[in-house]
Amino acid sequence: MVSAMRAGIFLFGGVEMDDAGPGLPDPPSRRYDNATMWAATERIIDMGVLSDQLGYDSFWLTEHHFQYEGYEVIPNGILIGAILAERTKNVRIGMAFNIVPQWHPLKLAEDFATLHNISGGRAILGVGRGTVPRESEVLGSKVGSFDNPDQAAADASNRKQFDEAMAVIQMALGQERFSFHGEIYDFPPAGIPDRGGFVEELTLVPRPLYPYETWQAITSPPSLESVPKAGWGGVFWNSHYSFAISRWKRFAEIYEETHGVALGRGEKRALAMCVRVEDTHEAAIEAVRPGHDEFWKFLGPYGWSKGYMGADGKPAPPGLVPTLEESIEQRTWIVGSADEVAEQINWFDEQMGLENLMLFPGMPGDSYDTIAEQMHRLASDVLPQLG
Repeated sequence: MVSAMRAGIFLFGGVEMDDAGPGLPDPPSRRYDNATMWAATERIIDMGVLSDQLGYDSFWLTEHHFQYEGYEVIPNGILIGAILAERTKNVRIGMAFNIVPQWHPLKLAEDFATLHNISGGRAILGVGRGTVPRESEVLGSKVGSFDNPDQAAADASNRKQFDEAMAVIQMALGQERFSFHGEIYDFPPAGIPDRGGFVEELTLVPRPLYPYETWQAITSPPSLESVPKAGWGGVFWNSHYSFAISRWKRFAEIYEETHGVALGRGEKRALAMCVRVEDTHEAAIEAVRPGHDEFWKFLGPYGWSKGYMGADGKPAPPGLVPTLEESIEQRTWIVGSADEVAEQINWFDEQMGLENLMLFPGMPGDSYDTIAEQMHRLASDVLPQLG
């Protein structure tokens, strides 16, 4: 690959499905057995190794739990990342995203530091707040939605928990000694006896030996404000191109207002794109349609289409399930020949400046042979045309 962009592969990591597409079966009616889901895990690891072999900059997984439907079967990407660290040489390893309120923050910090050190500094700290009640409410956090007033209290509680947890994580990773006393977290709690005295401070073991990056998804107006203020990188995905461009620019403005430093073109921002490459435009449309429709059958009920533009030019109402044609028109999905895909990515580069690109080439239900083929096509036929 000769592109100047840092291009990575991002996968949900699910099972192969022979019935992906619109309509039946309803997602809850699927129930894959343990052996099938573990076989998918083995193939996901293969894709991480292939990312390294093909020269991709990064490989990203996503944290999810209890998904018997088979959509996302990796509960701990840091653990999978440790396996990849031993089997790869150069590819950076990230989570899109670790759901911070579902973790004890000090355990997340310890595990991330371990992965980062054992990989020689190749781990990326990807953080998020969560979207799936089945997971979050079992693992210790409420989830709401900025767009759902009925869940405003849950959303506020989740944000508070996330903010405190991230403060703890940053202190633990960056300071030899630390303490934190907030509304939710209290480290160390008062009165812990230790060798004739009391514990006043903590020291994380291990801490990172190398610098590391922190990235969070930009999914709502509050996150657009908070992420650049925190100094982290922001990931933009699944938004109408005009929304993505305006938010991309606003991120840079907020960063400069907060830190007094102007970002370079594309700096601290990443664009994630759903992509499909085939020999012809028509073949790509036919090949990706089942996976596209399964994607939205899965995620539409969680409000993922709020980044789309409605007929009135405003964000689409929650629950929209777009057609493939709508996704292509909104430029959230790039589908076609290698030349077409490269042309559209270059268009985004001209509008925004792309330093970091996350390619999503595996739709729900796709076989891993198909995903591997897409990774090869992107590496050999698309990326050399970029930048």
